Amino acid sequence: MVRLKIPATSANIGPGFDSIGLAVNLYNTVTMEEWDSCVIESLDGVAVPCDENNLIYSTARQLYQLCGVPFRGLKIGQVNHIPFARGLGSSSACVIGGLKGANTLMGKPVSDNELINLAASVEGHPDNSTPALLGGLVTAVLDQNKVYYVKQEIKNDLHFVAIIPDFELKTSQARAVLPDSVPRQVGVFNLSRAALMSVSLYSGNYQNLRIAADDQLHQPYRLKLIPNGQWVMENCYNLGAYAAFISGAGSTLMAIVDAKRIDFGDCILRRLHEQGLNGWQVRTLSIDNTGTQIEEEQA
Repeated sequence: MVRLKIPATSANIGPGFDSIGLAVNLYNTVTMEEWDSCVIESLDGVAVPCDENNLIYSTARQLYQLCGVPFRGLKIGQVNHIPFARGLGSSSACVIGGLKGANTLMGKPVSDNELINLAASVEGHPDNSTPALLGGLVTAVLDQNKVYYVKQEIKNDLHFVAIIPDFELKTSQARAVLPDSVPRQVGVFNLSRAALMSVSLYSGNYQNLRIAADDQLHQPYRLKLIPNGQWVMENCYNLGAYAAFISGAGSTLMAIVDAKRIDFGDCILRRLHEQGLNGWQVRTLSIDNTGTQIEEEQA
C-alpha cells in the first residue's frame, strides 16, 4: 500500500494564464493498494465518485496500461481538503495522486519528468499539475505533449490567503466567457506582467507584485462570474496585500501578503461577514516547495 499527500495549487497568479502556478500547504491524501476490483472510499465523508470513473482510479489504470502491467483493480481511500471546482487544483491533485500512486505500486518504472508530461496530457493544465507534483513556483509550457518547465523555490516570508466562496465555478464555464482573440496590446500587457510576477516572487521584490498581478486576458471576464469578487480584491488591497487575483479559473480569490501580517485572514473574514458573505471561508496558507510526498509505502 502507498499513502500520498498532494498539495493544492493556485494557477495563473493574475497574468500567467495557463503558464504559471504554485503549490500551497493545503493537502489531499490518497491511500492506494492493488485489489481485485474497484473499491473507493471517502475517508472524510466528502462525496466522491466511487466507481471506475473516479479520476484517481482512471488515471492510475491508464498508467498501468501504458506500462503494460496487468491491472486487476485498486482500493483507494481519499481525504479531500482541497475543495472541488474552486480554482485550487482539486483535479490536478487527483491526477497526480493516481499517477504517483500507481507508479509507486509498480516499482517506479516512470520518471517524474514523464509523469509531468502524462499529468498535463490528462489534466490539460501544466501550470496546475506540475506544481502539484514538484511544489514551489512553476512556469510551464506544454508543447507537443511535452512540458517544459522551471521550478523556483519561494521564500517562506509570504502567506497566500485563499478567500473561498460558497459556490463552485467549473473550469469549462470560466473558459467559455473568454474571447477567442485579443488585441496586441493585451498580449504585451500580460506578457510583461507575467515575466515580472515570476521573477519578483523568486527574487523577493514583493513591491512589484501589485503591478505584476494585473491582468487583461481572463480576470475581467471571470470576475463577472464571481459575485463580490471585485469587492473582495479591492478589500485585500485596502488591507495591505501585495497582490490579489483569481486563483485558477475561480471561484477562489487569492491574496499574497507579508507573513508577518498574521491578522490579515481574520480582517478579511470580518469584512466578508459585514458584507453578508457568511458562507465564504478564508484559509491562510504558505508555499509548499516540496510537492507530492509519499508518506507511507508498504509491501
